[in-house]
Amino acid sequence: MSDPLDKATSKAPATLGEGCLSRYDPDDLSSEDGTEFPGAAELWEQLQDTSDSLEEKASAAAQGSN
Repeated sequence: MSDPLDKATSKAPATLGEGCLSRYDPDDLSSEDGTEFPGAAELWEQLQDTSDSLEEKASAAAQGSN
């Protein structure tokens, strides 16, 4: 890497398909691409709990205004 600006660029992984069917090639992805998210399940549960809580508050508010 002789050019110092080379390290300041990023390169997308290879893709498969075209248009709406375009997706990253799973064989080209590595742990360096940020494809692992071990906390995804916990975050999903947390977001669902928050969403349910907001719906309950909205429902209670709607019933209270009747």
